[in-house]
Amino acid sequence: MTPDPRGTDAAFAVESHRAGAAAVLVLTGELDHTSAPLLSEALRAALGGADVDLVAVDCAQLTFCDSTGLNTLLMGRADARAQDVGLRLAGLPRMVARLFEITGADTVFEIYPGREEALGAR
Repeated sequence: MTPDPRGTDAAFAVESHRAGAAAVLVLTGELDHTSAPLLSEALRAALGGADVDLVAVDCAQLTFCDSTGLNTLLMGRADARAQDVGLRLAGLPRMVARLFEITGADTVFEIYPGREEALGAR
């Protein structure tokens, strides 16, 4: 499946916007080996934004996340740390939260119940 240049494919979309000095990425659908490049691109763009001190990734609408998606988030976290930018995850659905628990990634990321909590915990 070829990704749509607007940041969507048949099963995944990334919406991005600013909330003050934070970049917010809202993920929808299935994050896997096909869609991970879209997230990687969105993370790079968010980290390249002027005066960004936080990237909040809203995962509440994810329906699936595989190891490639998790690895993409881990690489985004490493890139954010290298730039002294926070990266927080919000609203992990149970199935995605379980992947994070099994792999230990839940101990690496700052994870919040919802987007507002992630943005407000400064």
